[in-house]
Amino acid sequence: MRILFYILVGLTFGAGLTVSGMVDPNKVLNFFDLFGTWDPSLAFVMAGGLAVNVVGYQIAKRMKKPALDMAFPTDIPTKVDRNLILGSALFGIGWGIAGFCPGPAIVALGALNVYPFVFVFAVLAGMALVRTVQSLRS
Repeated sequence: MRILFYILVGLTFGAGLTVSGMVDPNKVLNFFDLFGTWDPSLAFVMAGGLAVNVVGYQIAKRMKKPALDMAFPTDIPTKVDRNLILGSALFGIGWGIAGFCPGPAIVALGALNVYPFVFVFAVLAGMALVRTVQSLRS
């Protein structure tokens, strides 16, 4: 049952990204082009996502336990550190250059264009590089 729910949530998320146009990197890049072909629609997509999350968190705060697990996670990181800031900056730079972030890029793989495949490969390679560097440091 849990796997079926996860598949349904993933399909809903992918459909939302597709309907909103977020799988088109040009739409995202136009959002960042304030003095050119600016497209404010991404702000509405972000506001919609924020609204859904606010409602979800309010519901979750009232629950004694999650619907599909035994307990809520207790090891959620809460401190802002160098890794978080650096990762956020790299995410933003990559999003601004490529017009993709990981979720929409994975959805865009279904179009079988080479660009999302290159992006996803680069993300995975970057993650592997970070893990390698972190393991060498410890």
